[in-house]
Amino acid sequence: MKQTLGEKIFQVINYLLLAAAAATMLLPLVHLLAVSFSSPIAADSKEVFLLPVDFTTASWTHILQNKGLWGSFGITVYITVLGTLLSMLFSVLMAYPLAHKEFLIRKPIMLGIIVTMIFNAPLIPFFLTVREMGLMNSLWALILPGLIGTFNMIIIRTFFMGLPAELYDSARIDGCNDAGVLFRIFLPLSKPVLATVSLFYAVGYWNSFQRAVLFIRNPDLWPLQVKLRAYLQSPEELAAVNMFLGDYDFNTTTLKAATILFATIPIVLVYPYLQKYFVKGSMLGSLKE
Repeated sequence: MKQTLGEKIFQVINYLLLAAAAATMLLPLVHLLAVSFSSPIAADSKEVFLLPVDFTTASWTHILQNKGLWGSFGITVYITVLGTLLSMLFSVLMAYPLAHKEFLIRKPIMLGIIVTMIFNAPLIPFFLTVREMGLMNSLWALILPGLIGTFNMIIIRTFFMGLPAELYDSARIDGCNDAGVLFRIFLPLSKPVLATVSLFYAVGYWNSFQRAVLFIRNPDLWPLQVKLRAYLQSPEELAAVNMFLGDYDFNTTTLKAATILFATIPIVLVYPYLQKYFVKGSMLGSLKE
């Protein structure tokens, strides 16, 4: 269909606005990358914008040789992988019965679930509950309290409700039980929503910070985000950096840029593998009865 002049102008403006929005997200990361590979003098004098000035890899060498950061990186990967798998499993198991009209009490349950989206538990009762469960100084404190995300579960439920009812009926006629229908029919057809919700969960676990600060007292169990904060704010670490400035071409400015990217890049790299599912899956989430 031939576009009118007004439609072409609207399309051009739309693309320009989207490009500007993308630039506001991308340029800060590119700037940090340039700073992390620049000399301390150039970074402190604000000479660096999108390209490194006096290129050096000293900051990255210092970061990549820090065993404490790699230990926290491993903990974060463990939390992200295990937490995402468990969250997806329990979210799917909860969404499946709530997607069927034959489940008579699904409306009262959904009402209770939606209430939790509006009224969150206060911080002190939440802390006391986790402590009484014996989860203090345990990585389970970063997984179990947020195992099922209400919004994420509703997205999966909505997708299940959009699947043809005939699939369920024909499978039951063929002798398939509910577990078989879920794992052999529903889940293979739900790749877009599963990929989207998995990304939501993974980003949440990767960025674990508040719960780690509340429940983890042992520095050896700190996830990456908490470790990086302590690393950047520690007077001892900063003093050590300043002491070695004569031997290494980096300072606190370039070091901070490198550590931020060290914590950001891994989760960013996951997105391209899920991008083909993300657009379709992210359009779901409205309540449907």
